[in-house]
Amino acid sequence: MEAFNPLRDAVPPGEIRRALVIKLRHHGDVLVSSPVFSVLKAHAPQAEIDALVYADTAEMLTLHPAIANVHTIDRKWKQLGLVGQAQAELALYRTLQARDYDLVIHLTEHWRGAWLCRLLRPRWAVGPKIDGRGKRWQRSFTHLQGAPRNALRHMVEANLDALRRIGIQPAPEERRMTLVPGAPATASVSVHLQGFGLRGGDFIHIHPASRWFFKCWPAERMAALVARLQAAGHAVVLTAAPSRDEQAMVDAIQARLAQPAVSLAGRLSLKELAALTQAARLFVGVDSAPMHIAAAVGTPVVALFGPSGDKQWGPWGVPFRVVASQQHPCRPCGIDGCGGGKVSDCLTSLTVDTVLAAVYELLAP
Repeated sequence: MEAFNPLRDAVPPGEIRRALVIKLRHHGDVLVSSPVFSVLKAHAPQAEIDALVYADTAEMLTLHPAIANVHTIDRKWKQLGLVGQAQAELALYRTLQARDYDLVIHLTEHWRGAWLCRLLRPRWAVGPKIDGRGKRWQRSFTHLQGAPRNALRHMVEANLDALRRIGIQPAPEERRMTLVPGAPATASVSVHLQGFGLRGGDFIHIHPASRWFFKCWPAERMAALVARLQAAGHAVVLTAAPSRDEQAMVDAIQARLAQPAVSLAGRLSLKELAALTQAARLFVGVDSAPMHIAAAVGTPVVALFGPSGDKQWGPWGVPFRVVASQQHPCRPCGIDGCGGGKVSDCLTSLTVDTVLAAVYELLAP
């Protein structure tokens, strides 16, 4: 006998043949939506579930066992000119139209998702309820998902609320994030580690940077942390994105070390970064996509938070410690450094001892 569902407009999971989940955001945002696919597949196992994301974030979802297809929008289409961009958009639309979706779940406030719901005409469409959006927005969806007005909610749960709105209640064990590095990435990282005399499970992975540097701990503090870990006998592997700023931060850390750490900065794809993190004993970093990657592959996390909100964006589903200032009632402020100055006092005030204590709490047997 089926359990009573108090939701009068619930979607019957058994009638979902194909579904599309749209998440047009950055890498970490896409990754924290990964439980939506797992939960929907668990409750509608017959359904084929597709994703629509930006091309540069696709590796966050490819190989996910619950996803049939990952469709992409390339931000570079704008460089093709009006005709070229129109052709690319039309090709995407025709691909999506041919899938004949019963259900479309739009997880952001992006207008593109609303227009796609109107054009694709699924039987059911879910989108966020947004104050100030008129009837054009509201009528794009059959179901509008609410959000708490007076409390912070982790983004994993906020994404899953789209499923709750149609009557699918995720079990706690279903809410884990998923990222599959894949065999080629795992093999590539294994070769890198062997070259440094490492096997896996015998090093700490530190990713010190973020694309937003106001989220970063000072390089001299990170160098001091690395030095103390090395002095205690721990191997440290540093990584960074292949950007000039992130590479410069790793260089600044290495320059302060008597014994440079192992560095794979700028040398790994996203899948390889995931494979490296999966092989690590512990991950240390700031509020960034690599921190979410660590949680998704099951590696314990020490995460340093400053102006961004750890209640919404903290590590999910793994043993973790959040290190954040208790002396700054203004955090999380969400702005790019104090006064917009790109330097966050709530981060620069964090001590090496405090971070090291969090590391050793997670390393303890």
